[in-house]
Amino acid sequence: MKPNQPVLVYRAIPDIETSNSSSLFGFAGFPHQQRKRFGQAWQIDSTSHGVIACLSIAEKREERVFAPTTAQLVKHPLALLALVPKDAALFAAGAVAGAAAKTVTAPLDRIKLLMQTHGVRVTQESGKKAIGFIEALTMIGKEEGIKGYWKGNLPQVMRIIPYSAAQLFSYEAYKKLFRGKDGELSVIGRLAAGACAGMTSTFVTYPLDVLRLRLAVEPGCRTMSEMALSMLREEGISSFYNGLGPSLIGIAPYIAVNFCVFDLVKKSLPEKYQKRPETSLLTALASATIATLTCYPLDTIRRQMQMKGTPYNTVLDAFAGIVARDSWVGLYRGFVPNALKNLPNSSIRLTTFDTAKNLIAAGERELQRIVEENRRKQNQRPGD
Repeated sequence: MKPNQPVLVYRAIPDIETSNSSSLFGFAGFPHQQRKRFGQAWQIDSTSHGVIACLSIAEKREERVFAPTTAQLVKHPLALLALVPKDAALFAAGAVAGAAAKTVTAPLDRIKLLMQTHGVRVTQESGKKAIGFIEALTMIGKEEGIKGYWKGNLPQVMRIIPYSAAQLFSYEAYKKLFRGKDGELSVIGRLAAGACAGMTSTFVTYPLDVLRLRLAVEPGCRTMSEMALSMLREEGISSFYNGLGPSLIGIAPYIAVNFCVFDLVKKSLPEKYQKRPETSLLTALASATIATLTCYPLDTIRRQMQMKGTPYNTVLDAFAGIVARDSWVGLYRGFVPNALKNLPNSSIRLTTFDTAKNLIAAGERELQRIVEENRRKQNQRPGD
């Protein structure tokens, strides 16, 4: 019996005479002890009164009755995936993939942050307005050693777990919300779902993102808790949300374009290629490249607004200030390490997510096969 399968149930109604005529959705009189079958559900009326036939929703009893045994699960371990709630399985896959990708690409992220914020951390008298990729790479190794390339990675890893979860769950929820009356999701609806998912996940995890930036670019070896307490004492709670506006504005088109291009390109390919890992990698690479080129200037603006002592109060102030100081090139400071970081990052994450969905679907098919096998064995027992 499938979940939510309608079952015909007979209720005894006093003073209703029995008859031999019946109607599926109306009153139906049945003789004493008559046995009827609707789908796979049996119900026996044991009274001498008339009855009313009605529809009810069956409970999810099949999992208990025909559930796989321990021996069957050991023999078919893939079916175990189907026993894990789907959202939990996708959350775990996204969290692990995100944390691994962030850790692998942490040195490039640190270099990008230093290149993005160098202009606001120094003055024309005390240093250059901008530093290059090689210079930033050398400076970190010389001043802080190997560990310096992963400075600020812990709050980033801590951030990516709830960030991935919020983005994944909200994206699925928004896709359902923006579906048309025909159940199809248009390009505009897909873009809107991605934009809302990006803003939701960013808002939830933004304080951790600010902490990560401060740890990565400010001098001194502080822990995350020390940095948080220092910010609270010296700058107040609002310091944890500096640059939130451009962050939301920047992440909305980035996630919208990234997710939309990825989904549409995958959907346009022949079905036999859609589930292949190399297809996901190439598609994710293309979508991340397009999204990064489009949205990177807003990322630079929000980073400089997150800095302690930043001279910028609004997005327009930061935009004008960066262009005046560094010209238009200043908006793309750190673009090369960011691209080198984001492309594998996005590819790993989306490919892992696709692979996890395929494994979960395979596990569900395996579990259903075992359930059907157990049902057949049960039905073949003598006396049934």
